[in-house]
Amino acid sequence: METTRRTFAKSVTWQIMGILTMTGLSYPHTGSLLSALSLSLTASLTGFCFFFVHEKLWNKVHWGKSG
Repeated sequence: METTRRTFAKSVTWQIMGILTMTGLSYPHTGSLLSALSLSLTASLTGFCFFFVHEKLWNKVHWGKSG
């Protein structure tokens, strides 16, 4: 089973990639780097929370695990 600390670290690195991607995609639509970053951070915070819970729940499922 994965530790909470590892799940947290994975969630953080995943969200950093998402923030960078979403900011890049949002900027042409908003015309403002601040607005694009604000949108990205809001979406990423929500995504971070759901991803973290999702990972913890899947760690309880034994299907597909070996050993």
